[in-house]
Amino acid sequence: MGNSVLKVSSLLAAGLLASVAATTVGAQEAKLALGMSGWTGFAPLTLADKAGIFKKNGLEVELKMIPQKDRHLALASGAIQCAATTVETHVAWNANGVPIVQIFQMDKSYGADGIAVKGDIKNFADLKGKTVGVDAPGTAPYFGLAYMLNKNGMTLKDVKTTTLSPQAAAQAFVAGQVDAAMTYEPYLSTVRDNPAAGKILATTMDYPMVMDTVGCDPAWLKTNPKAAKALTDSYFAALDMIKAEPAKSNEIMGAQVKQSGEQFGKSSAYLRWQDKTANQKFFAGELTAFMKDSEKILLEAGVIRKALENFAVTFDGSFIK
Repeated sequence: MGNSVLKVSSLLAAGLLASVAATTVGAQEAKLALGMSGWTGFAPLTLADKAGIFKKNGLEVELKMIPQKDRHLALASGAIQCAATTVETHVAWNANGVPIVQIFQMDKSYGADGIAVKGDIKNFADLKGKTVGVDAPGTAPYFGLAYMLNKNGMTLKDVKTTTLSPQAAAQAFVAGQVDAAMTYEPYLSTVRDNPAAGKILATTMDYPMVMDTVGCDPAWLKTNPKAAKALTDSYFAALDMIKAEPAKSNEIMGAQVKQSGEQFGKSSAYLRWQDKTANQKFFAGELTAFMKDSEKILLEAGVIRKALENFAVTFDGSFIK
């Protein structure tokens, strides 16, 4: 994470003019770039793009596929104005000098993230000294592994980690190259579909710690509140479309991650997208409570070096009303 922080410092100065330019353009034409990944929970954003929902709401949104470990660098440089990522990642970015304000919640994982292990590993204690394929520090899988170990009286020092993207981790596990893998849908289904390779030891059904929000650069947010509101409303409209036209929606969302509509439907069954009512409840207290819990684990894992002074500056619930 240290190298990333250094990169941020150099990018902050270099990206200042780009950020100002993006803000000006956004104010005039409601344009924005949003960083995300192929995670199943982010798919309603793809649907809002492909089905013309953004355009209908007066937005021109460029969805940029950026690895989670690099998304804060894109935000700091002004290459993107908003990003979809896990709640604890917002905590880490803010703590490490990249301010971002969460404006709506997208999803909660109900088994869509998990740790796969070889057949002879029966519990977390058996993972001691074993090699786990997991994404880089500052990502959801890395935090997920730290979280699960923490809740079982262990730390990351008790295992050997090898840095692999969520997709590569699942593939390496099925190929027998690692003892365990921390990954998420649609890649966790690679493990589900290959039971001979091993089993899933635990998921977010056992440890509910993966929840995603969309956040935006605070300076951009201040200048472009209408665009932020339109972005939020577009997400809720995408959820309405999923309910009204599930087959069509699944085909559109699945195509982004090279899945059929049927395959995508199976992957998305392991999470819950959060509507406006769920958002309002989440922002009312659960969000802050989870951020406080996650901060302790981020500090223990060395992802952040100092605690946040004020959690309230990391979110704004006015856009979900």
